Amino acid sequence: MPEPEPLPETGRPADALLADLAALRAGDLPVRGGKVAAYVYDTGQAVIHDAAARAYLEMLEVNCLDPTAFPSIVTLEREVVAAVAGRLGGGPDTPGIFTSGGTESIMLAVKAARDAAPVAGRPRIVVPATAHPAFHKAAHYLGMDIAAVPVDGVTFRADPAAMAAAITPDTVLVVASAPSYPQGVMDPVVEIARLASDAGVRCHVDACVGGWVLPWLADVPPFDLSVPGVTSISCDLHKYGYAPKGASVVLFADAALRRRAYFASAEWPGYTVINATVQSSKSAGPLGAAWLTLRALGADGYRRLAADAMAAAERLISGVAAIPGLRVLGTPVAPLVAVASDDPALDVFVVADEARRLGWFFQPQLSYQGIPPNLHFTLTGVTDVDAMLAAFRAAVSAARAAGPAPVPDGLADVLASLDLDALDDAGFAELLAAAGAGGVGSGGGMATVNAVLNALPAATREALLIRFLSALYAGAV
Repeated sequence: MPEPEPLPETGRPADALLADLAALRAGDLPVRGGKVAAYVYDTGQAVIHDAAARAYLEMLEVNCLDPTAFPSIVTLEREVVAAVAGRLGGGPDTPGIFTSGGTESIMLAVKAARDAAPVAGRPRIVVPATAHPAFHKAAHYLGMDIAAVPVDGVTFRADPAAMAAAITPDTVLVVASAPSYPQGVMDPVVEIARLASDAGVRCHVDACVGGWVLPWLADVPPFDLSVPGVTSISCDLHKYGYAPKGASVVLFADAALRRRAYFASAEWPGYTVINATVQSSKSAGPLGAAWLTLRALGADGYRRLAADAMAAAERLISGVAAIPGLRVLGTPVAPLVAVASDDPALDVFVVADEARRLGWFFQPQLSYQGIPPNLHFTLTGVTDVDAMLAAFRAAVSAARAAGPAPVPDGLADVLASLDLDALDDAGFAELLAAAGAGGVGSGGGMATVNAVLNALPAATREALLIRFLSALYAGAV
């Protein structure tokens, strides 16, 4: 990777710099067209995306740090929160907060639960094993413990009895997913909220990925604030709300709980500090863009988009059933599909690499608590499922011919016992190259990396991933 360019002594023309940005973007995954089965959400309506970009630019320099200085953000946030609440079991007066994404929404819900019910020891969160890592991140940042309870091995849904057994006197929050990201299946929210309420504990529903697609689909089990015992719920608008990135909402059952998510400080002689979110200064661009996207698409637009996305998921599920050696995990209730291999000779990580060579991105997921390694697909209505399945079949054929990703004998044991702190970033990059994982930072093959990670315990995986990120930004990989 080339060394970063220093700050020029004199400024360069804006057009030249924009051309440089375009050249850098040439190596990125495409954000339109449906060939990337994760990370991006496309309505297929350029006029909507262009208008959202203009709204973003209109609010770009408005600072959400002080809503009394910029009252437009109060109006926009109240309207966005009310729109989301109206479809998730609340109403126009339901309290909520507009955030930068699902992780921040979850962070605030966890903080609110912690501060609303102080305990003598370290506060505890009980989550299904399929809950998003944002809960682990929140626990880490907020000085809390977390219990990840195994899910049902067939349905991949949370087990209410096991969740109830994990509740201790220090538990301040119980979590359900609607749906869980890995397999797109719905946890039994009604039962989990009931057991949390019976224990006197708050219940958060993580609907970050599903919260703005499930309301538009038929035959969806109850999952929102209308369910007794649910005290907060998160919903990302930059997923199936199709807003530009940086848009999520967390709703609370009452205003008192929302106040626990806020932060204020008077312990200094400067300006008044009162924050609704983790961030202080932040652009109102995402808020303006989300507000416009919601109103430009409307309920009917979202209803059509949800139906199209679910139809795409159903076509993918049917197509996968016709490919020998593959199976779909669980029964998705949203346009999220996970595909595993029952054939030891067919390595899903190699399939992902072969698909990438064909111009498609299939997201690899590692095994955990008995859930096999698999490939994740987030579908939208613009996904050309016939083309995706053709690429899938070709990738499977190539993966069978190539065989499973090679993992050097004993490498997993060596990595598990390695003192990573003794290696600098260059040394870690050399280790990656020796393991056959050179060039992954620039879009190279990931099958060997994923195969090695898959053979390691979670704590070792985490340590290696942190070192990889450090080496990536150091320019070593």
